[in-house]
Amino acid sequence: MEVQTLKYPAIRNYVAGQSVEDASTATMDVFSPLSGALISTVPLSGAAALDAAVEAAKTAFPSWSATPIKERVQIFYRYKTLLERDMKALAELVREENGKTFDEARAEVEKAIELTEFACSMPQLIAGEVLEVSKGVEARVERRPLGVVASIAPFNFPNMVPHWTIPNALVLGNTMVLKPSEQVPLSAVKIAELLKEAGLPDGVLNIVNGDKTIVEAICDHPDIQAVSFVGSTKIAKVVYIRATSNLKRCVALGGAKNHLMVLPDAHPDMTASNVAASMSGCAGQRCMAGSTMVGVGAVDHIVAKLVEEARKIVPGENLGSVISREAKERIEQHIAEAEAAGAKVLLDGRGAVVPGHEDGYYVGPTVIDYVKPDMRIAKEEVFGPVLAIMRTNTLDEALAIENSSNYGNAAAVFTQSGSHARYVMDNASAGMIGVNIGVPVPREPFSFGGWNESKFGACDITGKSSIEFWTQLKKTTVKWNPESRVNWMS
Repeated sequence: MEVQTLKYPAIRNYVAGQSVEDASTATMDVFSPLSGALISTVPLSGAAALDAAVEAAKTAFPSWSATPIKERVQIFYRYKTLLERDMKALAELVREENGKTFDEARAEVEKAIELTEFACSMPQLIAGEVLEVSKGVEARVERRPLGVVASIAPFNFPNMVPHWTIPNALVLGNTMVLKPSEQVPLSAVKIAELLKEAGLPDGVLNIVNGDKTIVEAICDHPDIQAVSFVGSTKIAKVVYIRATSNLKRCVALGGAKNHLMVLPDAHPDMTASNVAASMSGCAGQRCMAGSTMVGVGAVDHIVAKLVEEARKIVPGENLGSVISREAKERIEQHIAEAEAAGAKVLLDGRGAVVPGHEDGYYVGPTVIDYVKPDMRIAKEEVFGPVLAIMRTNTLDEALAIENSSNYGNAAAVFTQSGSHARYVMDNASAGMIGVNIGVPVPREPFSFGGWNESKFGACDITGKSSIEFWTQLKKTTVKWNPESRVNWMS
């Protein structure tokens, strides 16, 4: 029997600064969505592997947390330089395992650099407070790390999403166990290697690979103090309930059904290009994708331009693949169901084939008009390059559709009217709002996080809000002079 040579070495766990082989024999094949080719294998680790990673993190915590934060950030200054040095290789890795275009993969690494830059500003952001609260009595407030924390990352951003958590959590003095998606385990290996090169002590970051079993073990492990999760709403809900029932902090980000409300006075060219990019960027596999457009009134001229723009998006050129064959089939089923229910397919991306990559997992850009609010495609997250267009007569009707969604990640309005924009900003039920912007992702130091069933838990996962999640407050009251008794406070 011919043995197939893997393009990348078999993935191993990373514990105490070393690549370690899991004693378990269970592995999963890793395929490149670009071509369908087998490129590596990943271990499906169990509780024993997690125990070893947590023990390494526990061992590293006393020394790491006692290291002054000004020294901890020096490692991340050096790490930022390494990310910049290896940007092309990191982007190629993302492209290979996730299926993004190279430009999208590079943008993901650039965002990881920005997240690392923000972490380097932590000494200025968490400086403690000191106040003489009464004569001779001083009160002090300081932030302290939690201990061992865990980060569970999704497939759609193999490099960026781990950087939502790793830099902030570690700079703030925690040690971590990272669980990457088993579908995209390659980038995590490189992140660990670069952090070690930057001088991160062994055991501060550990990586355990696996599937549902390891996620459940993370939620249950008594020595893990906090869990962050990014993935589907269904799983986010389960992780949040399980982790918090074990008395852990948890922030779990789920899915989305983001509504782009388009008014007749919107700038046609800008709106068409923004909406097309929002629905198709990263092959629609992002929780900030504009998967639903709500046309308010006479917007046929904008819809026509949108379809024209979407036709310029070509699989294999400026549109990447979806993550798996199963994802491709699921997305195409959504399109077929909408069409059967009476919606009109203006641009059909089913059956897309890229020459030379006939076994790749591609879905072309798809625009579906006259979708009704009760159709499945109007309510569920498709996670593909598919735009469902609904029609309303008034902005209030459009907002009613947006506010009726279980999700609440993002919403946007396209208009030249400041009053209409303000009305949407005030009344849309979403945590991130855009005005003439199809993907309203906040830049650092503003934090990423939605509302409703797009996020479970307090605080956001990035930006200033994440500081509250990754630390706890220590309050100290001090008095040295017994003669200064002035009132009950002294």
